[in-house]
Order: sequence, then structure tokens, then C-alpha cells
Amino acid sequence: MARYILKRLAMMVVTLFAIMLVTFLIMHAIPGGPYSAGKRLPEDIQAALDEKYHLNDPLYVQFFDYVKGVLQLDLGPSFRYEGLSVNDLIAQGFPVSATLGVLAMLFTLVISIPMGIIAALKHGKWQDTLISVVTTIGVTVPSFVIATLLEYFLAYRLRWFPIYGVENPKGYILPMIALSGYYLAFVTRLTRSSLMDVMRMDYIRTARVKGLTETQVVVRHGLRNSLIPVVTVLGPTLAGLLMGSFVVEQIFALPGMGRFFVQSITNRDYTAIMGFTLFYATVLVVLVFLVDILYCLIDPRIKLAE
Repeated sequence: MARYILKRLAMMVVTLFAIMLVTFLIMHAIPGGPYSAGKRLPEDIQAALDEKYHLNDPLYVQFFDYVKGVLQLDLGPSFRYEGLSVNDLIAQGFPVSATLGVLAMLFTLVISIPMGIIAALKHGKWQDTLISVVTTIGVTVPSFVIATLLEYFLAYRLRWFPIYGVENPKGYILPMIALSGYYLAFVTRLTRSSLMDVMRMDYIRTARVKGLTETQVVVRHGLRNSLIPVVTVLGPTLAGLLMGSFVVEQIFALPGMGRFFVQSITNRDYTAIMGFTLFYATVLVVLVFLVDILYCLIDPRIKLAE
């Protein structure tokens, strides 16, 4: 157990270092800089800014200075938001994105797993057909289309929800539905296919022969084993939902990380782009690691050492 955890932690460190390096190289390979957008600055001011933020240092010096700051949990200053660091931007935007992501995840699990169970148990019947049609639409229609339709009809036309912002808790409802649309459909289809495969296993037949009711067979033996593929995708799914959809946040004008990330790309804010990318990658690898731990809780036959 301890050996496995240490091995995974080492892999996480290597992965995050590689992400930092690749992101850094891509940012500096693209022509231009943080102050090249908009009106051109006088050369003396440009030189002073480069000197202040060490942009005139060799690339390897800039990179290792950045790594040194990361080890101290300092993601550096923002080049475009005067007086704010990247840590400040994350502290401002992440609570909104995380709240939206957690709500979308709960909404996804509460709706998708029961729908997947119904579709599997009613295979070939009208319930299965209806759920298949709905999930196909959910997978194929982009989240920004769902967000636009929800905002126009339910917020603008019917006035049931706020058009933008989260000053009112109801402001989270439409973004939550739009953000979870694809994931809800995907998890539903995954649960359906996985449960259908499990229900054909020999031990399911044995459980029925022993006299267990169909509910006991599904809950005790079928559902638990069929959730392993679902748990596999929960880590990346939760990471994506926690960070929020940049487009959905823009449509509903939510003050989340999406707004800062989009603006940092537009403004060529090196430190902000690297900081948001590294933060997202950290959340992702940590959640994937936790998913591996959950395997053992769902199915004791799975050993971490394996």
C-alpha cells in the first residue's frame, strides 16, 4: 500500500513537471509577449517591464525561477491584472467554478445512474429507447448550445432564472444543467452498457438460483460491479466540472476561473496561463489517484499493488 502510494506520488510529480515544461515552451514559442497586445509600448518602458519581471533572462533561468516559485506555492504575478498574483486570481475564481462543478457532478450522478439502471433493466423496451434518444442528444449537442437555449427560454423569455451572475443561488441552476449535459448522457450510457454486461455473468444466474429477489440481485451483485467503469471516469469528469466550462461561464457571465483563463490567453499572460494549467493538472492527477483508491472500496478483489 505505502509503496504504491509513493510510486503514484512520484509519477504525479513527474507528470506535473512535464506539464509545466511543455506549457512554458509553448508559451514562449508563440510570437509576441504579455505586452505586445494592444497599443505598442515605448522601448524604454518595455525594457523596464522586461527587467522587472525578468522576461529578458534566458529561458532556462525563467523556467527554473518559475519552478522555484511553484515549490513555494507562489504562481507568480499576473502581467495583465495590476496588483494581483495568479494565486489571487485562482482564489477569486475557483470557489465559483468549484461550486458549479460540485453541483453539476451531484446532478449528473443522481440522474444518470438511475437512468442507466432503468435502461439496462428495460433493455429493448420503450424506456430504454427513450433514454437512448435523450442521451444521444446530450452527447451530440454542445454545452454552449444547451446553455444558450436555457438562457434564452428559461431566463430571458420566462424570467424563471437570472440571466447572468450568481448573486442569487438560482443563478447556478441553468449553468449546472448546461455543464452537466454531456457528462450526464455519457455516464448514463456507460452505466447501461456496464450493467447489461454484468447481468449476463454466471454469478448473477447463481444468485437468482439461490432465490434472491431481482432487486437484491441488481443492488448487491449487479450494480456494485457495474459501477467500476463509471468510477474510472469520475476522476477526469469531476476535474473538468470543478474547473468549470469556460464557454458556459462566459455565456452566463459567471466570475469563475473560465473568465480569467480566457482573458489570460487573449492577453498572453504567461504566468496566469501556466498557473491555471498547472492548477487544473494538479486537480486532475489528484482525483485520478483518489479514484484508484475507490476501486478497492467498491471491489475488494482489486488490490492496489496490482
